Amino acid sequence: MSSLPFQPLPDDAGVIKGLQEGDEHIFEMVVDRYSGSLLRLALAYVPSRAVAEEVVQETWLGVFEGIGRFEGRSSFQTWLFRILSNRAKTRGVRESRYESIGLGTSDDPEEGPSLESSLFITEGSGVGHWKVPPEHWEADTPERVLLSKECREHIEAAIASLPLTQRQVITLRDLEGVSSDDICNILQISETNQRVLLHRARTKVRAILDRYVKHELK
Repeated sequence: MSSLPFQPLPDDAGVIKGLQEGDEHIFEMVVDRYSGSLLRLALAYVPSRAVAEEVVQETWLGVFEGIGRFEGRSSFQTWLFRILSNRAKTRGVRESRYESIGLGTSDDPEEGPSLESSLFITEGSGVGHWKVPPEHWEADTPERVLLSKECREHIEAAIASLPLTQRQVITLRDLEGVSSDDICNILQISETNQRVLLHRARTKVRAILDRYVKHELK
């Protein structure tokens, strides 16, 4: 086992240069940093951990094959998650679990159309913005309290119960901290679509966790 102290991952330029030059240490650091995130995202597409792990392995193979052609038009993380997303979609289709993201494409009756014009300003300079912005998840909300008490499994169970497209968006945004712009890039959806899906996902997860917190505090 290595006795080297923890070393932060280099910036994008350093990561890309190292991978393109075949630096095994950089590759090990990248795998260590992102494997957990890739597995969580893969589980948003496919029905089992075993299949998700296979998708992650396929993703790393894709990195090996494609890093020489990577031009830096997006961040390394966005590129990596796009590779995972594309492979997970393919496996999801094979497993009869993948549903395309888009307006009214889901078979889940609770998902509904991805766009709801009633939620947004449709005229003037504020077009596309929320009429009433959703609440932020601050440090004292039930979600953060549960995380601080190491009850992440309840978060994950709540997310696992969501329709597929909502699960993908909330996994990227709230579990992995991916920016909204990058989520749109990774999943190939519009900003408005992303906001609606995230809002719906957070609302459902919040409702589940509120019930759990109230039960625990009794």
